[in-house]
Amino acid sequence: MIQLKVSHLSKTFKDFKAVDDVSFEAHGGEIFGLLGPNGAGKTTTIRVIATVLQPTGGTAVVAGYDIQKDPESVRKHLGLLTSDIGLYDRFTARENLRYFGRLYGMSEGALKDRIDELIQLLDMQGFADRRAGKFSTGMKQKVAIARSVIHDPDVVIFDEPTSGLDVLASQTVIRFMKRMRDQGKLVILSTHDMAHAQSLCDRVAIIHRSELIAEDSVQALLQKYKVVTLEEAFIKIVGEDEAKSLAKEEESKQFGKTSDKKNSKKISKEKFIKILRLASIGFILIGLIISFAKIGGDKAQRVSEPIIILGAIGAVLSRFLQKKKI
Repeated sequence: MIQLKVSHLSKTFKDFKAVDDVSFEAHGGEIFGLLGPNGAGKTTTIRVIATVLQPTGGTAVVAGYDIQKDPESVRKHLGLLTSDIGLYDRFTARENLRYFGRLYGMSEGALKDRIDELIQLLDMQGFADRRAGKFSTGMKQKVAIARSVIHDPDVVIFDEPTSGLDVLASQTVIRFMKRMRDQGKLVILSTHDMAHAQSLCDRVAIIHRSELIAEDSVQALLQKYKVVTLEEAFIKIVGEDEAKSLAKEEESKQFGKTSDKKNSKKISKEKFIKILRLASIGFILIGLIISFAKIGGDKAQRVSEPIIILGAIGAVLSRFLQKKKI
């Protein structure tokens, strides 16, 4: 059964086309991979399907409901896990789940049973009644996954669900994804990790530079391009030159982030030196005014001297920092 049908979907931000005429189908009872490098358009595609963003063109049908004609029904039948975990720190894991279950209009009896079931399935017994503010990343991710499926949706989208998790936590999440697939649900895994997708997905769609460039079963793609890994298939599809270009772009982004941090530190130090210099001048002026105007009478000299000395020390220090490489 087709649980997700994406038809000529497009999304443009000003002059940038983030998703360009993307079409694919995914069925219940499978883990469907939405693959591609960072910045390819996967997250934007997911947000449009989940009715978080309005499409510029085309549409998608989720569990029989059109994202534009009936977005409320789409949200009732769709679960979404993004990188933004967004738990309430003061609530326990159980209270977080209860809160979101009530938002979906679940009855108290059904909600209690569902929470108990998810706590068991995701191995959360040890921290279910502890406040979320002190949870590890793995604990928070498990609660976030439980929250995204609290209403037992037909379609569940996971965006990098095992990112930042240790091996044991990752295996719990993977077992849960497979269990939902075996229950006949459609599980969509959005990731840039081709090896991870190859081990989990039944079929995949590969997005590159906002466009869909391949859609098939994992085995069919490997056979078609005569390779043993999805990563090799991707390189053959986009071409080796393009793959090298992507690698350079990723390196450039990482270098840019490092440079931005260094520049930010440099600007902060420059601001500190400027503030220190101005404060030093201010102390010296205040001290001189107190001394010459004899504010405080006979005590003026005793009051002004420490202030002037403090200002002089600050001036010398700012001068020293200015000369030093920063």
